[in-house]
Amino acid sequence: QVQLVESGGGSVQAGGSLRLSCASSRTDGYSMGWFRQAPGKEREGVAAIDIDYTTRYADSVKGRFTISKDNTKNTLYLQMDSLKPEDTAMYYCAARRGYGGRPTRAESDYPYWGQGTQVTVSS
Repeated sequence: QVQLVESGGGSVQAGGSLRLSCASSRTDGYSMGWFRQAPGKEREGVAAIDIDYTTRYADSVKGRFTISKDNTKNTLYLQMDSLKPEDTAMYYCAARRGYGGRPTRAESDYPYWGQGTQVTVSS
């Protein structure tokens, strides 16, 4: 069992930056991801990182968001730069047993989820 708690959300103007954190009961040996869900839309995978630190991003955030994790702190991060109003959503972190080289943004692949942190970007 893995417990996840997100933090770092807030309100920012377009073009600004935020860094989300996800404190986990453990990260070593686990593949992790960030997901988001906007009102009236399905949850989508934003970024994922595997145990070998390979990463995968949604096309909509490539070049603007960076996923990373620190196993010494059991924390997952999402650095979000050049934020746009369309990035407004509830952001969730998720975890699953890692396999190496196969970071996945598929929601169904993750059994462990946090409660979410809200990000609001105004124009």
